[in-house]
Amino acid sequence: MLPSLPLLLALPFLMAVAVAAFPRSSRSTAAWLAALAPLGGLAILGWLTPAIMDGQVVRSVMPWLPQIGLDFALRLDGLAWMFAGMVLGIGALVVLYARYYLSSQDNAHRFYCYLLLFMGAMLGMVISGNLLLLMVFWEMTSISSFLLIGFWSHRKDAREGARMALVITGGGGLALLGGVLLIGRIVGSFDLDVVLAAGDQIRASALYPYALFLVLAGIFTKSAQFPFHFWLPHAMAAPTPVSAYLHSATMVKAGVFLLARLHPALAGTDLFFYTVSGIGALTLLIGAWNAIFQHDLKGLLAYSTISHLGLITLLFGLSTPMAVVAGVFHILNHATFKASLFMAAGIIDHETGTRDMRKLGGLRKLMPFTSALAIIASLAMAGIPLLNGFLSKEMLFAEALTAGGPGTMRTAVSIAALLAGVFGVAYSLRFVHDTFFGPGPHDLDRVPHEPPRWMKVPVEILVVICVAVGIAPALTVAPVLHAAAGSILGNAMPEYSLSVWHGFNLPLAMSAIGVVGGVALYFGLRRLINLHGVQNTATGRNVFHAQLDTVSALAMRLTNGIANGSLQRMLLGLVLVAITVAAAPYIASPASPNWTRPQPIPLLGWALWLVMMACAVATLRVYKQRLLAVLLVGGVGLMVSLTFVFLSAPDLALTQLLVEMVTLVLMLLGMNYLPAQSGPERPRWRKQRDAVIAIIAGAGLGALAYSAMTLPPNTMAGEMLARALPEAYGQNVVNVILVDFRGFDTFGEITVFGIAALVVHALLRRTRMAPEQIMPGPPIKLPVPADLAQIMFPLTLTVSIFLFLRGHNAPGGGFIAGLVLAVPLLIQYVIQGTASVESRFGFDYIRCIGMGLLIALLSGSASMLFGVPFLTSGHLDLHLPLIGEVPLASAIGFDIGVYLVVFGGAMLMLSMMATVKPSRTRSARKGEIDLQRRSARTGEMH
Repeated sequence: MLPSLPLLLALPFLMAVAVAAFPRSSRSTAAWLAALAPLGGLAILGWLTPAIMDGQVVRSVMPWLPQIGLDFALRLDGLAWMFAGMVLGIGALVVLYARYYLSSQDNAHRFYCYLLLFMGAMLGMVISGNLLLLMVFWEMTSISSFLLIGFWSHRKDAREGARMALVITGGGGLALLGGVLLIGRIVGSFDLDVVLAAGDQIRASALYPYALFLVLAGIFTKSAQFPFHFWLPHAMAAPTPVSAYLHSATMVKAGVFLLARLHPALAGTDLFFYTVSGIGALTLLIGAWNAIFQHDLKGLLAYSTISHLGLITLLFGLSTPMAVVAGVFHILNHATFKASLFMAAGIIDHETGTRDMRKLGGLRKLMPFTSALAIIASLAMAGIPLLNGFLSKEMLFAEALTAGGPGTMRTAVSIAALLAGVFGVAYSLRFVHDTFFGPGPHDLDRVPHEPPRWMKVPVEILVVICVAVGIAPALTVAPVLHAAAGSILGNAMPEYSLSVWHGFNLPLAMSAIGVVGGVALYFGLRRLINLHGVQNTATGRNVFHAQLDTVSALAMRLTNGIANGSLQRMLLGLVLVAITVAAAPYIASPASPNWTRPQPIPLLGWALWLVMMACAVATLRVYKQRLLAVLLVGGVGLMVSLTFVFLSAPDLALTQLLVEMVTLVLMLLGMNYLPAQSGPERPRWRKQRDAVIAIIAGAGLGALAYSAMTLPPNTMAGEMLARALPEAYGQNVVNVILVDFRGFDTFGEITVFGIAALVVHALLRRTRMAPEQIMPGPPIKLPVPADLAQIMFPLTLTVSIFLFLRGHNAPGGGFIAGLVLAVPLLIQYVIQGTASVESRFGFDYIRCIGMGLLIALLSGSASMLFGVPFLTSGHLDLHLPLIGEVPLASAIGFDIGVYLVVFGGAMLMLSMMATVKPSRTRSARKGEIDLQRRSARTGEMH
């Protein structure tokens, strides 16, 4: 069974790649590819169901970063199985629904990619067996939900809603990370089985209150609990398939899932009881009351979702075994009727062109089938008998009447539950009455009609589930509920009955009062006030933006005070911070360095040092002559490279030499962006200050380097030398460190390098040349250098491949080979121009970066399929005819990714800097210059 969980998790991500790989396929093909992920996942869950029903926990553990307690541990128990079923089942219905909902102008492939990424993140979160791994997927849900909510990026409300959701849930994620780290510190492990078994230890710890509040902050922000609830209504700017998925069964349920998941470890104290149940009750009432006065169908459903999430939170806060069962039950019920209602609202919007209930009404005549489905789902939301919502609402009333704590707490919870029942009926009645009954519709730009047949199928399936569970709960949902609640409560699982009829009792009376009171409240409000005229104020949104504006203003003031456009000031701050951090340990505990006697330097070493010093000093003398200064700096780099050769470090020498070549051209190209004349000279005291700081920094760095080079031989370097060949199958220890021992660091570095290249591309793609910088006449042709550059390319390509292939056992590797390949292309860019080079070669550097990162990730992850950590090397000896034995290490796959990222990133940055376009303005084309528009700070044109 073990491989089934990694496959279950991988399916959404693999299908996302498949959808993205065929961007020109039809919408139906994209939908089918996307549907394979949830359907395949449901098949795997079905295969694992017998084990889950027997009370087993299916596990799959692969080492990832065992040094910090992070294993790629997947764990499927009853609760995770139930949530995975919701994520996949409703996900499959949403895929089908979106196929007919999205317009021809919407990018369906991009939508399905985002949806599958979110689906994979949710699956990873619910089946994680390690808290740190859970945090990784938790943050992935925040990022992917941001992409989904902001899918219609041309709309301001979508961008605003996505940003608000990301800020709130992202901030909660940071708090949750702090709580997880505290739990790990208390327990001594992040393994979920260990944490769940250490509830007494956690509750007895002095750190428990801090850990609890940090974890609850993450839960409350994700599940839209008061006072963080305001982001959810603004997320309704997303396409309706997103709302139906994120706000019924997935994103907003992530918080209550974690509340249920960690319930055995965190619940059982008065602090937990009063905090969780209190916030849950407040959210329950605030959401229900506000839902009554919404005019937008999705806005009403959003506030009702907030209310129901508060109900679930309240039940888990009460913490009795039966309350936990009721909470799990309502998670299931809410997912079904709320997903169907969101889809019904989307159908109405799709066919009428509006979700404003003030324009709707009378749709039961124009859309009778959709109306019937939506009315049944609304009745389930209101808790009407013979529908699933009634059963969990009855459980809420029963638990409210027996709530723990003082009598006032029991009374308060009972009143909150009763009011929520009244409000729930009222807003459900408004949804039904204002949409399907009464006069209307009016002011529409189309005649409403029933949607395509298959667009209604997901709603029909969900409504049938609502009815089936409401009529025969013991035959439908009982096994699922028992498995899920049992995985939380264990031996404390209570005896309960899911019968529809329990006789005349107080919970039934509360249900009847709720229905009658809800009907009376709705029609009473209609008589007392004009519900359609109510103006809703977005208090939470206003407070959020006010705080955001305040933080932005403070950040701007701080930025202007530190980074005011002066590169000198930024470098000064950087160097001072580096000096302070480096000197702090020595100041705290002074100790004289134990330096060995220096070795004599041969004549060649002195020569290199003298040339290096001469270039450095000369740079200070001629800094106003930019071209000469750049060449002298290149001379310093060349001497450093030759020093590496002198010290028998060929890998470093090759890297330094190639970096110098590329950097030299980069600096020359960067002169396009500098003003024609330098600014005024700096005061003499500032020069003297900078000289002192530079001398201190240089001396400190020199002392640090000398200390490192004079360490005794029995250090980590000796260990690396001893382990390189037997463990990583490579004789070049430098390359082995990069692609194996510290491969994860290298992966992070190439990721940063690729991001930097993309940032340069984004900044410079719209850059225009100032008019006075345009050289008159056609470009100068250099036929001989151009021919030589073309002849050089196949030769350097051969050298690049040679250096790449030998890198694991001799000087070379992906980084060096990528730069070697970039050099001849760079020369062609300089000599022949961008258009000429790209018309012949046609490299897509952005795609090259992406492919490189993907190859590096996949090759590193492949080792995990064999039960070993990420980027662990394997070895294979191939016996080829005529050639003989060819040793291969699996690290070559990772090195290919490094090769592509380095080449693509370097060329993207250099090509963008080399492609400075003329200005589009008429005055620029005529060569006219307005001196009044010149920047006083930089000398550049505004």
